[in-house]
Amino acid sequence: MPLGQRAGDKSDSRYCGVEVLDFPAGDGLPAVLTHSLSSAFDFLLAPLVDPDYRPTPGAVLPVAASDLVLSPSQWSSHIVGKISEWIDLDSEDEQLRLDSELTLKQEIAWATHLSLQACVIPPPKRSTCANYARVVNNILQGLTNMQLWLRIPLEKSESMDEDHDKVNNNNPTSETVDSWEWWNSFRLLCEHSSQLYVALDILSSLPSMNSLGRWFGEPVRAAILQTDAFLTNARGYPCLSKRHQTLLTGFFNHSVQVIISGRSNHNVSQVSEGVLSRDENHTEDTPTQHALSPYLDYMAYLYQRMDPLPEQERFEINYRDFLQSPLQPLMDNLEAQTYETFEKDTVKYTQYQRAIAKALVDKVSDDEVSTTRTVLMVVGAGRGPLVRASLQAAEETGRMLKVYAVEKNPNAVITLHSLIKLEGWESMVTIISSDMRCWDAPEKADILVSELLGSFGDNELSPECLDGAQRFLKPDGISIPSSYTSFIQPVTASKLHNDIKAHKDIAHFETAYVVKLHRVARLAPPQEVFSFAHPNFSPKATNQRYTKLQFELPQDTGSCLVHGFAGYFDAVLYKDVHLGIEPNTCTPNMFSWFPIFFPLRKPIYVPSESPIEVHFWRCCGATKVWYEWALVAPSPSPIHNSNGRSYWVGL
Repeated sequence: MPLGQRAGDKSDSRYCGVEVLDFPAGDGLPAVLTHSLSSAFDFLLAPLVDPDYRPTPGAVLPVAASDLVLSPSQWSSHIVGKISEWIDLDSEDEQLRLDSELTLKQEIAWATHLSLQACVIPPPKRSTCANYARVVNNILQGLTNMQLWLRIPLEKSESMDEDHDKVNNNNPTSETVDSWEWWNSFRLLCEHSSQLYVALDILSSLPSMNSLGRWFGEPVRAAILQTDAFLTNARGYPCLSKRHQTLLTGFFNHSVQVIISGRSNHNVSQVSEGVLSRDENHTEDTPTQHALSPYLDYMAYLYQRMDPLPEQERFEINYRDFLQSPLQPLMDNLEAQTYETFEKDTVKYTQYQRAIAKALVDKVSDDEVSTTRTVLMVVGAGRGPLVRASLQAAEETGRMLKVYAVEKNPNAVITLHSLIKLEGWESMVTIISSDMRCWDAPEKADILVSELLGSFGDNELSPECLDGAQRFLKPDGISIPSSYTSFIQPVTASKLHNDIKAHKDIAHFETAYVVKLHRVARLAPPQEVFSFAHPNFSPKATNQRYTKLQFELPQDTGSCLVHGFAGYFDAVLYKDVHLGIEPNTCTPNMFSWFPIFFPLRKPIYVPSESPIEVHFWRCCGATKVWYEWALVAPSPSPIHNSNGRSYWVGL
């Protein structure tokens, strides 16, 4: 039974499981499953084999239940297998090591036979886990439909309280533990397998929010929430600290399922007055309440109090972490569906209308309104949304306007002609079917309007286009936009890395992608990369750029893995009117641009408190423009996309 209904959310985070601590021998598993499902849990994390089993010649695997006691759909939908916790493949004891390897393979084989969707494998017993990872990697290569979730305790990576300080004072040589390091070591040994995930054990104490934030870029599938992590409220019911609540809410937003684990520490009745129960009628029909139901009810309370997904997020949900190649608007003509999507972004055109209105007022004083007609050119007019915004700005300000709509796509020009005729704008709008770089304008413009910006600002060749079009502009003319700046920040993005790795070539790692970033950890605040201003009449003007940036991670973050850089832009349309997608200044409810992602061929490990230094180039050739990028610290990477060999934008 889902934790609740949240508008727009159809993710797995709606479902909550419970860990079975005692081995359900005999017919115990069906009874435990029935009781748990009737108590509104959705699935079990259950042991598959008797924990006392050790392999001996001729022994039959003592499984928890025959595959016949549950239907195939029950095994698949309601059981996550728990591999025996005694397994230790890096033990100094050779017999234990060999027994562990054999048992692990036997239990995974049984889980595969049951068609389970996932199995939780125990955490590494020590920091050195190469043999464990080797065996798991061998198993992963033979799996097709089942995932392995490595159980990792979410332990502190820094001193957080007085008790911890006392421990360190008593033992000066003691080191703080960062369980992320265990996970990182294990997944590197397993070659970033796309079927290896994390199940995080949530304990009573948590590290800082910066440290926790790293996990949102990792493939976390489950948060195993220990009952010991719960506090008790004034009425005796379980509750969580603010930090735990924030973490769980973040997991809900990232499709992470919660699994309740442990013994009940709160002896409360589910039907007591004021309980946070989802369905009291359901409770009355339940003969005996599940011991962990109060914890489940609190999870439902946390889930249900989350705000509904905004309309924009619902629209974008299918694009989350989906890699798309950026548009090539100069080389290719856009399709009607692409135009239609962009034209629905009313926020963008409202900003353009505001900017044009301000420019018109600055160009024509109130005394000149009846005698002066402003010449405005829309370069890259598409199907006419900027033409409409310009005319509405003129009507709003009472200024007279003459519009040239310049568009190279002959198919969009057909639509433009229909729009002008339909709206009765023939006397005000002249349509020019031409590339703006080739057209000879009959007169100079007072205002030049364009929407040539890409996710990285200049990545759809706005500088080159406007350099070619600025000859239309009077010396005191206004360009809208007047300037734009690109930004980048380092990110952990395991899913994006694995999706690119699946192509099995270098070229895809040297390509920039437009992507609705979701399962990412943003490791440091964005910094400016390249800036362009228009018009630029300098005879020495060049659109080539080079910059180097250094990012400092917050001290309490701990170590991390950088998979690439997220890119954004911010544009000044005119004076104080701007639009952009840079996270700190982004225009609300605008969906025309997703961020851009520059991947690294090999993820870079960044030790705690080490700076990240990256170099970016914007290169220009006779027929194309391209980016090159490279990391130089904490360790050097190859220069990506040298000479634009893998990715470029055609002129």
